[in-house]
Amino acid sequence: MKMRRIDHIVLTVTSLEESSRFYHEVFDMPIIDRQTSDSVITLRCGHQLIRLQKTDRPTDLKPAKPTVGSADLCLVAGDKLEDILHHLRSYYVDVVAGPVEKHGSEGEMTSIYVHDPDSNLIEIAVYKNK
Repeated sequence: MKMRRIDHIVLTVTSLEESSRFYHEVFDMPIIDRQTSDSVITLRCGHQLIRLQKTDRPTDLKPAKPTVGSADLCLVAGDKLEDILHHLRSYYVDVVAGPVEKHGSEGEMTSIYVHDPDSNLIEIAVYKNK
């Protein structure tokens, strides 16, 4: 079996509206599906999707213990780090760490870290020479 890529991730959130607003406005991710009756909102992140779900989502297809605030993920940005920092400040999003030099799947990168409304740790990375 050859895995090619990640298609989507699912984040368990407290408020679909607050979280979708954060990812849509702060990270400019378009909302492509809003199934609030199923407690799911889907956003596009590059070629992948991020789905937001509530802990009480009415489905058996979810983790055994969906937990708010337990995710740790890295988003790759196409902007300059100084522009990202300015943008985050304009939305009153605190940087909790960084910038730090890291090594990602495509090589050297510089990362900063923020928390989303549910305290998930979001790494924002900018690759060098890309």
